Amino acid sequence: MIGKIAGRLEYRSADHVLIDVRGIGYIVYVSDRVMAGLPSNGEAVALFTDLLVREDNLQLFGFTTLVEKEWHRLLMSVQGIGAKASMAILGTLGADGVSRAIALGDWNALAKAKGVGPKTAQRVTIELKDKAPSVMAMGGTMAQAQGDAVFETETAAPTPPVMQTLNNAASAEALSALGNLGYAPGEAAGAVAEAAGATPDADTSALIRAALKLLAPKG
Repeated sequence: MIGKIAGRLEYRSADHVLIDVRGIGYIVYVSDRVMAGLPSNGEAVALFTDLLVREDNLQLFGFTTLVEKEWHRLLMSVQGIGAKASMAILGTLGADGVSRAIALGDWNALAKAKGVGPKTAQRVTIELKDKAPSVMAMGGTMAQAQGDAVFETETAAPTPPVMQTLNNAASAEALSALGNLGYAPGEAAGAVAEAAGATPDADTSALIRAALKLLAPKG
């Protein structure tokens, strides 16, 4: 299994790029979002990859984060979602958008992707809803995999008092997932604590959905 490609970007086409790795060229299919974020031809590039094996063909698909790669794998496990539809969903929503849509059961967002109808989108949210928390809790960007510097704030933010209430596994996992979606520790902790207070026996998936609703822009 080829899990990562690092080399020089030789050229790009509509839906794929060619990456030269020490004289060997690998064709890697990418979403529109990934394509837009790639460097110029001739520059160094690295992508997490997933290898699709068929009787008559081998295809590599490239991703900038482990979360995106995992969603691609899970999306393709749903009946009616092939590689093309999966890449369309990820290209339309991005990994974070897919995480939010599935966690909230928002099949309308998924149906905005080209080639994905309402029934298929609903099937995706139903079948993958329970998988959302574990995927959202995954870290790992290509910069981290390469050992590049990760930007951090100069001083660590003080632990919000509300964090003291997050003493169970579900709350901790929900907080980690929201952090990976880009929410600040303070606002994420407040939303998870409020959600946990309203429903003390909620599992991780339910806490994430409730917290996302609390964090959603009002109006």
